Amino acid sequence: MAVIEKYPAIFHATKKGGGSRSPIMVKLTDKAQRVAAEEDDAQRLMEPILVRSLRKLLMMSMDCRIPLEKIKLVKSELGLPKDFSDSLIPKYPEFFTMKDVDGRPYLHLESWDSSLAVTAREEKFQILAAAEAERDKGVLDGGGCDKKASSKDGNFFGPFAFRMNFLAGFRPNTKFLEEVEKWQKMPFPSPYLNGRRFDPADPKARKRAVGVLHEILSLTMEKRMSSTQLDAFHAEYQLPSKLLLCLVKNHGIFYLTNKGVRSTVFLKEAYDGSNLIEKCPLLKFNDKFISLGCRRDFNLSSSTTPSQHFGS
Repeated sequence: MAVIEKYPAIFHATKKGGGSRSPIMVKLTDKAQRVAAEEDDAQRLMEPILVRSLRKLLMMSMDCRIPLEKIKLVKSELGLPKDFSDSLIPKYPEFFTMKDVDGRPYLHLESWDSSLAVTAREEKFQILAAAEAERDKGVLDGGGCDKKASSKDGNFFGPFAFRMNFLAGFRPNTKFLEEVEKWQKMPFPSPYLNGRRFDPADPKARKRAVGVLHEILSLTMEKRMSSTQLDAFHAEYQLPSKLLLCLVKNHGIFYLTNKGVRSTVFLKEAYDGSNLIEKCPLLKFNDKFISLGCRRDFNLSSSTTPSQHFGS
């Protein structure tokens, strides 16, 4: 009863009868029932998102297939239901098949869709480029000129650039910024091209690996994953052999809760301080239910979320 009484906005308890030994009836409050009724809608809205994410993950993999056990390893991060292999996959035979390879069940991609072979980073650039073109048109129509100053925070506008967000106390010097600019402007192959085509030692291939990590995190609900989970996909995505070193080196793009084996990797641009900027329908539903109890969800506790001083 102590737990039930702790959450009066969620549970309503009444005694059946007047005696002290009468059984206690517990039910959800009207407000909690209204929120709970929204779960089906959230799940329905999530399904096309989940299907799209799985297709993109398979398209990025070396052989357009991933061991089922590895997908199960990150099912919570992707937002997949526990029984996704039985409840979701069979509904889309045009996209997925389950096949055994050397005695292990794999999820295979059935059809390639070029329209999905666009990264989240590229999609954002296309939106920004359209807005930039409209703004430049206004500048030209007004007879002015637009001169772009050199970046002082590592951010550059271009088709191969990543959003940078360094820690508040980090003060990059001129040489560092020059190197960052050179790297930001360097072209690199799409994460959706087969990794076997590229020499891992090539600088462009190394930048592509950053792009792969960026895209994988972009496909998760909270734009985060443990370093152990990421490393589990080393073979499927030809990830860097020294994954933690790659993540630390690119600290303007990724945030690690610590530098050890149990570190959690966040995509910095997805957060404003410790708050996730864009939330999927399932997270929005979870937030509503959590708010009833006026407490944070365990998975979003301060032990695993970025600090308030996440970036500059």
